[in-house]
Amino acid sequence: MTRSLLKNISAGLLLLAANNVKGAGVSLGDFDAGFTLDGPSIFVLIIVVLAVVVIFKGVKTVPQGYEYTVERFGRFTQSITPGLNLIVPFIDRITHKVNMMEQVLDIESQSVISRDNALIQADGVVFFQVLEASKATYEVNDLFNAMQNLCLTNIRTVLGAMALDEILSNRDEINASLLGVVDAATDPWGIKVTRIEIKDLEPPADLIEAMGRQMKAERQKRADILEAEGNRQSEILRAEGQKQGAILDAEGRRESAYRDAEARERLAEAEAKATTMMSDAIVNGDARAINYFVAQKYIEALQTIGSAENEKLVLLPMELTGILGSLAGIGELSKGIFGGKSGA
Repeated sequence: MTRSLLKNISAGLLLLAANNVKGAGVSLGDFDAGFTLDGPSIFVLIIVVLAVVVIFKGVKTVPQGYEYTVERFGRFTQSITPGLNLIVPFIDRITHKVNMMEQVLDIESQSVISRDNALIQADGVVFFQVLEASKATYEVNDLFNAMQNLCLTNIRTVLGAMALDEILSNRDEINASLLGVVDAATDPWGIKVTRIEIKDLEPPADLIEAMGRQMKAERQKRADILEAEGNRQSEILRAEGQKQGAILDAEGRRESAYRDAEARERLAEAEAKATTMMSDAIVNGDARAINYFVAQKYIEALQTIGSAENEKLVLLPMELTGILGSLAGIGELSKGIFGGKSGA
């Protein structure tokens, strides 16, 4: 039976070789009918078959981005890298095919209680890369499950130490903190965590509504403050305008008073000068100056008497009545003269 099996294998190999020859028409039946195997031929054929099997078992091709772990009698010996690699046939065997490219792991959503007892839903995504295939294979069982649980627990730890407002406003700090913790924890596994991102943070509906009301109140408060500040600035500007107006008014009154005082001073100087001249004239015996001075005083006295509302009697000096009588006589004389001329 073994001889028949070897005979068929040899026939198949010869057929494959004959197919490469142009014009060859060989069939298994023809080969079986005209070919016989002796002892040396069988031995050679066995050697060829074993050589093919050994080559198949000992030569391994690793694709780019992967590494294979090799065990010998159940013990890890080496990691083979991309390309053509040789191992010991039937003794070494490939156990794990490790992806060395950067991979993405989604962190499922979970409930987290913040420091101020707010319940929120949080999920994330982790980007990591295997640096050592042996550690990723033999230092941890089920790498993806281990990283999933590690990230879940650290998300709860980091978010639980923060208040709700800090969680919602400091996402970059949360990502950096998670990256440091998870990367340090996965280093013994031969893993490099390149980035951790919190995808979604969802507070409860009542908290969202309360936050909306708070935001609206804050905006209204800022609007009121801005309006009050505007009114205050307007009042300040109005007061400044009134102050400037009062200053200008005072400046105007001061200038007017200065001008009035200057005019009065000049008038007083003129009156003093006139009085001096009148006094000199009186000293020199000029009667006209005396009459002018007396007449001026009479006129001033008459103006004072005439301005009084309750005054009914006006006293005229004798000299003034004589003057008025003379003026009346001159008027009658003129009327008679001019009237006679008109009658003639």
